[in-house]
Amino acid sequence: MFTGLVQALGTVRALGNDTYQINCVSTDNDVILHDLAIGDSVAVDGVCLTVMEVLPQGFTAAASPETLRRTTLEQQIGDGFVNLETSLRVGSKLGGHFVMGHVDGIGSLQEVEQTATSWEMSFTTTEAIARYIVPKGSIAVNGVSLTIAEYNPELNKFKVAVIPLTYADTNLRYLRPGSKVNLEADILGKYVEKLISSGSRHDAIAHTNSDELTPAFLIENGYL
Repeated sequence: MFTGLVQALGTVRALGNDTYQINCVSTDNDVILHDLAIGDSVAVDGVCLTVMEVLPQGFTAAASPETLRRTTLEQQIGDGFVNLETSLRVGSKLGGHFVMGHVDGIGSLQEVEQTATSWEMSFTTTEAIARYIVPKGSIAVNGVSLTIAEYNPELNKFKVAVIPLTYADTNLRYLRPGSKVNLEADILGKYVEKLISSGSRHDAIAHTNSDELTPAFLIENGYL
């Protein structure tokens, strides 16, 4: 589990046999490499990868064909920077939101506009991901925890405002219109959907009782 607060930038190099070398390129590599051990999890552009070998300037990890199909990781091999974040430690501050490192799919940057206080970035995505997007909710873009500023359900389009610190310290600053990004929706929305769906099925077969979580219960208690 991660928080969506990027700690460093890196590069990806293919080694063959679905194995990749991720090198840290930020000046403070120790934030990633300190205490890094075989078996640890690292989010690479929002993709949770398991460390196979620790190197002086990075580490190696394996990525399955399914991971490469569902993410932009393969597009970053040998070209461009990736965001890096080590897994959340028990007792650590949670400054972003719960990010699992399980990318839901790919989005596309439509436009970016610099304002006096931030960079406003608009993305489009698929219906499968858009169903979990809510204004003021959270989403991970290339592993970066961001807040939804606007959402257009008809176009499956959403806008986020990226503060200068985040823009400078992540690979979001290298994106251009048309750039592809990894998207992970907030896990809380998925659980709510599952519970509502489960409650609806129970209603349909007339087995609902007062102890079950239903859409009516959620509405009554201010969750919807």
